[in-house]
Amino acid sequence: MDAVMDWLSDWAAGVNWFEFVSIPFFTGIIGWLINWSGLWMLFSPVKFYGFKVPGLREIATVIPRKLQEVPGIPDGGIGWQGIVPARAAKMGSIAVDKVIAKLGTPAEFYAQLEPEEIAAHIVRVFEPDLPQMVDEILSREHPRMWRDLPAPLKQGVINRVQAQLPNVVTTITDEIGVHINQLLDPKIMVIDHFRKNPALVVRVFRDVGQRELNLMVAFGFIFGFLLGIPVAIVDQTWHLAWLLPIMGVIVGWTTNALGMWLIFEPPEPRRILGIKVQGLFLRRQAECAEVYAGIIADDVITLERIGDFLMDGPRGDRTRHMIATAMKPAIDKAAGPLRGAARVVVGAEKFDNIRESFAREAVGRTITPFRDPEFSRRQSAKIRVLIARRTKELPPRDFVEMMRSAIKEDEWMLYAHGAIMGAAGGFIHLGFFTWGWIPGFPPG
Repeated sequence: MDAVMDWLSDWAAGVNWFEFVSIPFFTGIIGWLINWSGLWMLFSPVKFYGFKVPGLREIATVIPRKLQEVPGIPDGGIGWQGIVPARAAKMGSIAVDKVIAKLGTPAEFYAQLEPEEIAAHIVRVFEPDLPQMVDEILSREHPRMWRDLPAPLKQGVINRVQAQLPNVVTTITDEIGVHINQLLDPKIMVIDHFRKNPALVVRVFRDVGQRELNLMVAFGFIFGFLLGIPVAIVDQTWHLAWLLPIMGVIVGWTTNALGMWLIFEPPEPRRILGIKVQGLFLRRQAECAEVYAGIIADDVITLERIGDFLMDGPRGDRTRHMIATAMKPAIDKAAGPLRGAARVVVGAEKFDNIRESFAREAVGRTITPFRDPEFSRRQSAKIRVLIARRTKELPPRDFVEMMRSAIKEDEWMLYAHGAIMGAAGGFIHLGFFTWGWIPGFPPG
């Protein structure tokens, strides 16, 4: 025991206590800067900023795979784009695979939107335009007959078409519901929307996990300070200048790794030394689920976007054909008992052209109410309830993957950034306290 005390006394006598005390504070500040700048790297800038290098795109295919993941390099650019917006499409894919696909099928989403209410809304929007559409089609397809037809008979045709409209529209919305799993692909829809709107992916992270991200920055100082204590002991024991930058690498890497662990690990509650431990993000699963559901329902899986996908997506031709097929009987029913005579008067081919024209022009008008922003907002509340309920029910491990999986393969960039900043901090400390960078302060 006396030998140990003598060693400690000799060690303390050789310590530069000002330099010793400065190291934990220095590493604490560096830790804070590492996590603060790491968050900037995650989210900013939303678009790539840099410059193209001739030939880099070809070289990028043969360099180590990790370097190929650096934003800009696969496209032959040197610069930076936030990791999250750069991986927007990947985030969309994982959001579907890990979360949205488990929340329900397209048919379940469609059922939540209440097809009966959609049909009623389509009729309300379509009905006032129907007389003009009938007039335009018949004036174009058979101008002489339609011009010579007495006004009461014209109105009778229009009235019969209008009378058929509710039944026809209901048939259409029912047909969409029956075939929605073939017509709507949530994965393609979500990936395409995230790819086109990388700022939305940033918003998902920030709105859902901003509290945890702020804590990560704050804990950067705490972790850096605590890790600086053994660094100070090592530095003042061996007095080797090259040790500080090397220890800085370890501190920087570890600070970022601990910050990520603090937020996401462990997904399930555990007891370590009698203390309940769980990732900070997981502790607010219910609250975060509400925020996430609001973003998805208001900006991603909306009635407007469903309508756009149904009409203009990769399966839009099938949707248009299905609607047109459902609309054609409206003309037959409008003609009623005069259908046979009408075919004789205008000719079978002309009559069929009228049916085709009516069906074709009605397609766009039928789906237009899907794109009504106000109606879409009202319907999105139902989607929000479904997503929030299912997200709250997700196992914690699946819930955390919703946020982390898209960036997990790129976390090494954050750790490498921390290591570089840690090494830089070690050199700066040496410059201040060993190499005499501080005016009036003698080198150690």
